[in-house]
Amino acid sequence: MNGEHRERQHLQVLFVLTSHAKKGSTGEPTGFYLGEVTHPLAELHAAGIPVEFASIQGGEPPVDGLDLTDEINARYWNDRDFRDALRHTQRLGDVDASKYAAVFFAGGHGAMWDFPGNPDVQKVTRDIHDVGGVVGAVCHGPAALVDVKLGDGTYFVAGKNLSAFTDEEERAVQLDRVVPFLLASTLKQRGALHHPVPNWTAKVVVDGRLVTGQNPQSAAGVGAAMRHLLLARSRQA
Repeated sequence: MNGEHRERQHLQVLFVLTSHAKKGSTGEPTGFYLGEVTHPLAELHAAGIPVEFASIQGGEPPVDGLDLTDEINARYWNDRDFRDALRHTQRLGDVDASKYAAVFFAGGHGAMWDFPGNPDVQKVTRDIHDVGGVVGAVCHGPAALVDVKLGDGTYFVAGKNLSAFTDEEERAVQLDRVVPFLLASTLKQRGALHHPVPNWTAKVVVDGRLVTGQNPQSAAGVGAAMRHLLLARSRQA
């Protein structure tokens, strides 16, 4: 293993996916949104940064947004190694957070049900952030951050600039009365400084080692911003 590859290994990122497959009482299928995994993944892979996958329950998580007209989606979906990794995700509660320089929470409506209030989500976020790691999330992925508290009992997002799927976007897809809560409003209630842009416009916010994006259109930008922070950290090491 050459020095550069070994250096990149130390930048390993954990992608966390929802295991929740239904949109509330509607019975409609959901899960993680494919483009919110593949687009950030492509940005990290372009820099040689390795990624591993976990989900709330482990095993193969449900997928939503299976748009194979998207070139990046199709490339990964047709890749045997990627599909095998998805079929065998780690259960988040079994993850050794010390292996990772960053954690990324992918969106998809399923995240609204099994990310908030989850002790494993909270622990991995704290464990990675507290040792100088990067925390990223896109679209509904910031639902992971709603209930995370720091050691002093304050909310992790309090006073932080961030972006997430907006209440207006939730109403636009007619799921504002289906999801258990409105994400942007709840983050603001926790003290976050939410920065929205018009529906379906890319928006990425970086606040220190926190990187968040508003919607699927923001996914690649979140990956690129995380890559930038990780490579900067590597140069400083």
